[in-house]
Amino acid sequence: MKAMLSTAPGGPETLELTELPQPEPKKGQVRIRVRAAGLNFPDTLIIKDLYQMKPPRPFAPGGEVAGEVAALGEGVTNLSVGDRVLAMTGFGGFATDIIVDSVRVMKIPDAMPFDEAACLVLTYGTSHHALKNRAEIQPGESLLILGAAGGVGAAAIELGKAAGARVIAAVSSEEKAQFCRDLGADETIIYSRDMDDRATQKAFSEEIKKLSGGDGVDVVYDAVGGAYAEPAVRALAWKGRYLVVGFPAGIPKIPLNLTLLKGCQIVGVFWGAHTVREPEIHAENMADLFRMYADGQIKPRISARFPLEKAADALNLMQNRKVLGKVVLDVD
Repeated sequence: MKAMLSTAPGGPETLELTELPQPEPKKGQVRIRVRAAGLNFPDTLIIKDLYQMKPPRPFAPGGEVAGEVAALGEGVTNLSVGDRVLAMTGFGGFATDIIVDSVRVMKIPDAMPFDEAACLVLTYGTSHHALKNRAEIQPGESLLILGAAGGVGAAAIELGKAAGARVIAAVSSEEKAQFCRDLGADETIIYSRDMDDRATQKAFSEEIKKLSGGDGVDVVYDAVGGAYAEPAVRALAWKGRYLVVGFPAGIPKIPLNLTLLKGCQIVGVFWGAHTVREPEIHAENMADLFRMYADGQIKPRISARFPLEKAADALNLMQNRKVLGKVVLDVD
């Protein structure tokens, strides 16, 4: 088998294409022949030792894959060799083969291509958990999405519309704004790449309020963080909910007096822990996603594809925030 391995902390250029022995599954595990691997922002962090998960080296990044079951370990009865599946792996997905605990593997419909399956679970799972379980968003409410053209942001647009919300997509360029409109966003905001100035923050907050009808937005989905967070909180309506999804722009410092004045909530979204601590709810959410996919309400938007050996180029696209929707490795 082959894998793109991280042998020392560093950027995408440090990954090495390596030939490895074929792994064999142990009890409760399966070996998947990987056909596609989805890229996510944590993949750019884990190779730099900046993510909460720090695997022992050498390891391959790659948190979600799709492919075929190639071998079964002892005691696995829910899967068969040849099954078309997707899996959440945490890491290890940038490879031709991977060993995964069978409980982290799900069969996929015959009509779902491997590339779309590899781009479904993390982004849509995160956004569905955020909007459904954490924000409890209701039809007719307004939803502001920061970083709306990225993987989780694009998923949040589709899921917000499916939930009956009015969606405002905030992005950094007109190209991204058009991408979000094509996904169904009702309004778009192009924000400044430099939000450190107080006047710029105030203008951003006022624009959000204006597009929400003047009273502010009911839910903020923040996958950006940094200096964008405080003006978004200031633009919340009474009893609004601010969802902490990620902070590639830095971990923000939000004045807590704003939560008192607005009666609002700051709500953490840790999807990975949710899947482990609340497996029954996670299973319900996955059933929702497969149903919405079948009904055409959601569909991963893949904007770029790379072969396995070009994983560094794919990760550079991701960390430079040039991605629209999803990027996938075609491992075939």
